[in-house]
Formats: sequence, C-alpha cells, structure tokens
Amino acid sequence: MRVLCSSTLIGEFFVIGFAGLVAMKDDSLEMSTVWTVCGIAMVLSVLLCGMVTRPGGVQLGWVLQLGLVAAGFFVPVMFFLGAVFAVLWWASVHYGRKIDEIKAGWAAREGSAGPDAA
Repeated sequence: MRVLCSSTLIGEFFVIGFAGLVAMKDDSLEMSTVWTVCGIAMVLSVLLCGMVTRPGGVQLGWVLQLGLVAAGFFVPVMFFLGAVFAVLWWASVHYGRKIDEIKAGWAAREGSAGPDAA
C-alpha cells in the first residue's frame, strides 16, 4: 500500500504546485496566501508518504483529497483534478491493501514451509 499511496501523493505534490501557478494569475488572490496554502499542502503530501502506514495516515490522505477538490473554488480545473486524484487515492488504498494481504500470505507460506522444504 505504501508504494501506491506514495506515488499518488507525489503526483499530487506536482499538481498542487502547478495549481499554485495557475492561481497566481487570479487578481483577487494574494500571492503570499496562494503559496502559503500550496506550500502547506505540498509539504503535507510529502510527509504523508512516510505516514501512510501509520494510524491516521490514510485519513489524513482523505483530508488532502478533499482539500484538492475544494481548491476548485479558486482554480476550477481542480474540481476535475481533485476528483481524479481522489479516485486514484481510493484505488491506491484499496488495491494496496489487497497487495499487502497477498504478500503476507506468500510470506506465511514460505515461512511455514521451513528450510527442509527445498
């Protein structure tokens, strides 16, 4: 799960940065506010890469996904991109857990076979 979720979060890191560049063009938004919010979200996405398997990591990832969708109120294309990344996040968590279960099953079979099995 860690690899899939981290890949999604790193992709979001870049999308958040590019959304910040687009938001800078909006005259109603302060540049310092745009980069403070984008910077916090970018740092959170990188920090979450290491926290995914810890308690609350997946839930914080969902908070980030909601923030990306909500960013659509300032950069309209983020409604679409936020939804895409929310689906990617769901898939990363869902299929990542399945992969982890399969790996654990293989490891259990290899461990129970013992050294004389070969």
